[in-house]
Amino acid sequence: MGIEVGQVIPKGTFTIMGEKGPQVISSEEIFLGKKVVLMAVPGAFTPTCAISHLPGFVAKFDEMINLGVDSVACLAVNDVFVVDAWSKASNAENLLMLADGNADYTKELGLLLDVSGFGMGLRSQRYAMVVEDSKVLYLGVDPEGVDKSSVESVLKFLQ
Repeated sequence: MGIEVGQVIPKGTFTIMGEKGPQVISSEEIFLGKKVVLMAVPGAFTPTCAISHLPGFVAKFDEMINLGVDSVACLAVNDVFVVDAWSKASNAENLLMLADGNADYTKELGLLLDVSGFGMGLRSQRYAMVVEDSKVLYLGVDPEGVDKSSVESVLKFLQ
């Protein structure tokens, strides 16, 4: 069973691209004492993720910040180099781009997606959540398309 609204987000780590290369960042550093929008995609550079999901969060970044969000993060089950390249190609420098290369954190959330049949292995389900001081306030998971996980759904919740 996956994480639900009202639950505390699990502890774990991600990899981000720092000034001197890859570095580890903990979930506590990201979520503890902060209000964070976390959106997740099955894979960087994949069509729906790159065309329909991430761009909205990039475009509406300031609007979310103005509604009291401390940071906006994007999680992808890809290595940190792919996630960093996708960030640059998508003008997503304002977002905290999190690599969950082995899907360890995604497994902890219970939001794993097995797309081995398409040659893509284990990935993350598409979702967006609002987390405040490590507690999930909103969770929208989309088995297909981008609806509950869209920036519009997140903004509606934040307002």
